[in-house]
Amino acid sequence: MPATAIDPDSGPDSSLTADALMVARMRLVLSVSALLAVGVDTGDPDPEQVGRTIWLVFSGFVVYSFGVYVCTRSGQPYFQGKAIHWIDILWFTLIVVVTGGGGSLYFLFYFFAILTSSFRWGYEEGARMTMASVASFAACGLATGTGSDTPQLLMRTTFMLALGHMIGHWGGSKVELRRRLALLSQVSRLSNPRFGVNRTIASTMEKALAFFDATHCILLMRETEGSSWVLRSLGKSEHGEPVHVETIDHVCESPLMALEADEIVLSNRLAWPLNFLSADGHAFDVRSQRWQPQDDKGLRRSAAVAAMLEARSFMSAPLPMRQGEGRIFLSSHEALFRKSDAIFLAHLVNQVFPVIETIRVLDGMASEAASKERMKLSLDLHDTAIQPYIGLKLGLHAIRKKASTDNPLVGDLDKLAAMAESVVADLRHFAGTMKQGGDSRCEFILPHLHRQATRIKTLYGIDIQIVVDGDFHLDDRMTAEVLQLVREGLNNICKHTHAHRGRVRIGCTDGKLQIRIENEASGTDFSSFRPRSITERAAALGGIAEVTQGSGGSTAVLVEIPI
Repeated sequence: MPATAIDPDSGPDSSLTADALMVARMRLVLSVSALLAVGVDTGDPDPEQVGRTIWLVFSGFVVYSFGVYVCTRSGQPYFQGKAIHWIDILWFTLIVVVTGGGGSLYFLFYFFAILTSSFRWGYEEGARMTMASVASFAACGLATGTGSDTPQLLMRTTFMLALGHMIGHWGGSKVELRRRLALLSQVSRLSNPRFGVNRTIASTMEKALAFFDATHCILLMRETEGSSWVLRSLGKSEHGEPVHVETIDHVCESPLMALEADEIVLSNRLAWPLNFLSADGHAFDVRSQRWQPQDDKGLRRSAAVAAMLEARSFMSAPLPMRQGEGRIFLSSHEALFRKSDAIFLAHLVNQVFPVIETIRVLDGMASEAASKERMKLSLDLHDTAIQPYIGLKLGLHAIRKKASTDNPLVGDLDKLAAMAESVVADLRHFAGTMKQGGDSRCEFILPHLHRQATRIKTLYGIDIQIVVDGDFHLDDRMTAEVLQLVREGLNNICKHTHAHRGRVRIGCTDGKLQIRIENEASGTDFSSFRPRSITERAAALGGIAEVTQGSGGSTAVLVEIPI
């Protein structure tokens, strides 16, 4: 399946901007050189001798090229897009018309548009430019030439068509190679290993699904020979949704495991009559490094997989796992995959899954060490923090019993006793959670935040507004980290400000989780500071934290974490 061209309109790309500036510079050089060539060729730059039309066209092309260069340098997105190459075709056609039609040497200018469009946008755009150039040049030659010029016109159009196809093919290979290198670079910077293997696998599946423009991505694997099979699936229409995970007991009955374990498989259901010219299924033999058409048994297996996936085309590659085994499947309802796509899919999983297995081993070691450390910390917390608060609570109750009913401090004593009891309950819950593992059972983040806001309202009288932008999903580990960050931010509001209102806003933009903890202006001037604990937690998660001044003099702590 052809790689999708990289479009600068979809987002900023420094390499595309640099290419556009280089093309604009070369266009200007080409136009000035053509204008000088007109004067040198005639030997007399007098417009009356050369012809006003030719001078007007070439001078106009210089002005146009200079304008495009200035606009491209200023960063105008329109002049970095595809439309500018079609305008070039119109200018080159006009130049060919005024300089002799089919016999003009300026037909070589068409290759400038073919070359630049092919190496910037890929084969498809280069092919369109080639066909437009050939049609324009042929029309000019037929309109202005005679019968004796037909062989020359035919030779030049054939040459332009053949060379344009070759340029388009090479340009498309360059664009596709750049996209593949970008994908390999992205999967090399996998999701934060602190969040576990599942997040890393889900991120890889999302990137592969988007890169190949596939309809579904399925990952079937087991960690060891005796463990259960785990099926992960993700659809194109489910972008932003979590990967569906289920355990399969009778995997041998599934067509997904009927393929040969060490083969890369590509299956395309071709339309008539192309199905008579090429086999529907091919398998890549790793030992011989060659593609072979599948035999009848292999074709039946591939047909069963395609029927199960409801796909016109699919490709599959084995997973390079040290102890376990598995396969990855990418399917499409309409488009067709290519052999090079299947080979690159195998390269992709060969790079990613050894890293994933390493993360799994390190995660297990870290979890075991953390479990022992949590046990020790929970005991220390009980002895050093909970016991003093229990003593404080008992002391407050004793003082309350000694106070008479008409004592003006009774209300304050009751409030302090309630706060101490609440703190003791929170510390006991925290110690128990730490002992069992903070991410063992973690509910959805919104109920936790509302409980924290209610508690702060009761104890400190501060109204906390909770805002969640969009629909996004966090795993248990990320939820625990977010709750701790928000808890520390809200505690800072309670302890270090005189604010009566605050707000917590959580959202996800461009693969980054954004947490904004804001409190209203409390009558003091804004001063820049660094919340050490929040900053260190964010840095441990691969993110950043900064303090900014919001509207109305409010103070806001913004945390960004890549997920």
